[in-house]
Parts: sequence; structure tokens; C-alpha cells
Amino acid sequence: MILLQISAAQGPDECCLAVSLALRQFHKEAQAMQVELHEVEREEGRLPGTLRSVLLTLNGEAAELLAANWCGTLQWICESPWRTGRSRKNWFIGAARFSPAAVPKESEIRFETLKSSGPGGQHVNKTESAIRATHIASGISVKVQTERSQHANKRLAYLLIAHRLEQLEQQHLDEQRAERRMFHHQIVRGSPVRVFKGESFTPLA
Repeated sequence: MILLQISAAQGPDECCLAVSLALRQFHKEAQAMQVELHEVEREEGRLPGTLRSVLLTLNGEAAELLAANWCGTLQWICESPWRTGRSRKNWFIGAARFSPAAVPKESEIRFETLKSSGPGGQHVNKTESAIRATHIASGISVKVQTERSQHANKRLAYLLIAHRLEQLEQQHLDEQRAERRMFHHQIVRGSPVRVFKGESFTPLA
């Protein structure tokens, strides 16, 4: 299982639109490569149909290759749909694979099994496959029910706890040293690994 985040960083609304379009393109490529894709978290943008960031899980033999094809700066070449007549046509977002610097021990996390909730009918309600994981020291807690098996949900919950802990550590470091930023502040405006163009978000070779 791979965790991958697509982010507009601190970019304007156009970058948030690019994240939404990138997610749509990512789904297409994942389907073509037979990579199972689940959306774990999302942060909505200011305008309808836009995303500030999205966190995904990737599973399958081609998951590594798909992630490698996207990680880095992504460039979108398109006129702004909101600021007509402006000369700017280049918008930059980023994608990063999550690899926690410090992985917590399982003994530091309390796992609870729960009945899944939401869409799915009787099967969902009768199956205790959902997992709530709580990091004992920090109190950070996540609930995961995106996967079908309890084991897979436990693994994802463990990764999300590690992700949250790293984010917390990064926030502390940011307060002490301004030059050290989280991924949301690290997108480089140049040397993109992928370039897309137009409202259709067509990949350029």
C-alpha cells in the first residue's frame, strides 16, 4: 500500500482546480494500470469543484510505477477560468509519496474494531471491519473503513497515524525554523515531472 498526496500548496484557486483535474486524470491512469485507488482524506478548495489537497492509497503491482510517474512538481498550462484576460497560463501543484521519517511502534497505538458505517447496506453494518486507531501519547486518532478487510484497514490506520505524527513534528519544526516547511510549502515552480494543458488536463509527452 502506498500513500500519495496531491496538493495545491499555498497556490491560488487555479491551483486548487488543477488538483481536482489531476485527481480525475490520476483515476484514469490508475484504472488503465489496474491500480486500486482509494481516497482517504481531502481538503476542499475555496471554490466549488476545487481541492486544496487529496490523500490517496494505491494498491497493485503497478502502484510503484504510477506513484513514480507523478511524484514531484506538476505543471498545468491553461488560461484561468476566473481571471479572463490575464497573461498567466502556468499553474503549479505537487504530488508526493508519503514515507514517514519516524514510524511509531504498534505498541504505542491502540486499535479498536468497529462496525462500518455509511453506504453498503446490511453487509456494511454487520461487518466489524472498520478500525479506530489512537496514538496513546499524542491522542491522535483516525477511523478507517475504506478497505474490505479488517487487516487492510488496520494497516492503513497505522500509516495514517504515522502521517499525522510526522505532520505534527513538521509543524513544530516550522515554528522553530521557518526554512523547514511541510510538503504543502515545498512545491518548486519549475522543472515539472509532468505537464498538462487545457481544460481537459491533457498530458503532454
